Amino acid sequence: MALGIRAARARSRLRTSTARVTSAVGAVALAVTVAACGHGGSSGSGSASGGGAKDGFTQATQTSGPLTVWVDSTRVPAAQAYAKAHPNVKLNIVTYDGDANGSGTLQTKVDLYDRTGNGWPDVVFSAENNEASWAQPAGFTAPLSKGLIPDSVLNNFSSGALAPCTVDGTVYCLRNDLAPTLLWYNAPLMKKWGYQVPTTWAQYEQIGQEVARQHPGYIVGAAGDTFTPEIFMWASQCQANDITGIRAVTVNVTSSNCTRMASLLDTLITDKSMSKLSAFSSAFDKQEKGKVLMVPAPVWFAGAVFNSPSGLNTPKGQIAAAPMPQWPGSATPATGDVGGGTWLMSAHSAHLTEAVNFIEWVTTDNAYQADLAPGLPAYAPAATAWLAGQQKSGYFANDIAPVVQQVSGQVWSGWGYGKFSQEAIWASTVTPGITAGKSIVSMLPAWQTAISNYATAAGYQVCH
Repeated sequence: MALGIRAARARSRLRTSTARVTSAVGAVALAVTVAACGHGGSSGSGSASGGGAKDGFTQATQTSGPLTVWVDSTRVPAAQAYAKAHPNVKLNIVTYDGDANGSGTLQTKVDLYDRTGNGWPDVVFSAENNEASWAQPAGFTAPLSKGLIPDSVLNNFSSGALAPCTVDGTVYCLRNDLAPTLLWYNAPLMKKWGYQVPTTWAQYEQIGQEVARQHPGYIVGAAGDTFTPEIFMWASQCQANDITGIRAVTVNVTSSNCTRMASLLDTLITDKSMSKLSAFSSAFDKQEKGKVLMVPAPVWFAGAVFNSPSGLNTPKGQIAAAPMPQWPGSATPATGDVGGGTWLMSAHSAHLTEAVNFIEWVTTDNAYQADLAPGLPAYAPAATAWLAGQQKSGYFANDIAPVVQQVSGQVWSGWGYGKFSQEAIWASTVTPGITAGKSIVSMLPAWQTAISNYATAAGYQVCH
């Protein structure tokens, strides 16, 4: 199976925040002092549900009946694979938008079901990584690490994979797949032109400038997508999204960690070796086909863009993988992350045994994660098997497995998972300026103001 599918293009969506904050959460946020802007806090409320509850929450009366599972269209095969492997389980598969494009469908429906007292799905997939930020305080998602899912399973998820699901040390969802960024490059072209794969951002920038002079029309990256900050600014450890406590975020995008990357992007955009087009546009497919020397991008990019008949359709044997370049002086290597979904189990479920079996199977079993899943599994053993399958496809010019495994553990933890969407903010604040020819460095103050405004509207205390 080649890496990913064209449907992975959906990951380029705007993850617009629903940003609805209850009065109780607002009161908690107002009560948090400036100290909450320091590190060591949690990413959500630590309120527990129900005293004397089993497995950390008050459980609904258990009944017989079908297990209701909500999935997006891409995850329908996951539910179907479970049904095939468990013919004795009656499954009610409901397709919804997966909260793509920041639709807020799940929270809207949960709010309705909370008022009516029924209707909640037993298990739900979300393309968002920030669902726990509202679903845990709302009491929708069940705690999984207090007895429902064994530690032996939880401990086998890749390092950091469950961070978006963890609130005050308790896991409230399971990660479906990971999307760390790495450096994709055209191996034959790099060899032909005598370039070494860059290990530092200075080397990367130098190659970009040389390409602009010696091979005009070729590119070393793309900065036209909504997830551009998650590729470049996240990997530069830019403190744009540092969730530090209960509804607390630190935003400081005028620091050197931010300006250094913004300046690099400005240089390459000016030289025209950094595309301003979205990699998911027909213009990119037409203009950049056969012209990509390098591109920092998430792991799913190879299948969604390079190895896609409706994308660049790059022939096999050309695309290779390398770790992201690094800045000097960093204590540990850092990379960004673009996507990956989560599975949540309802605390209202009347079919807990079946729900637990489903959510554990769909995130860990090779029958789906290794053999059918379009993205890198978050569950480490399945990821190993999945990567072996990618290599057997014969598409890649090198063994991508060691690189993917390496960068999976290098996602910088200073970029959190709040209720507001960094992609939406960048798209409305920075992307139009890039298109109009403004420098990213000049737009950093406006970006900071926009992040602060979005975060405040979502009930966060903002520190700088």
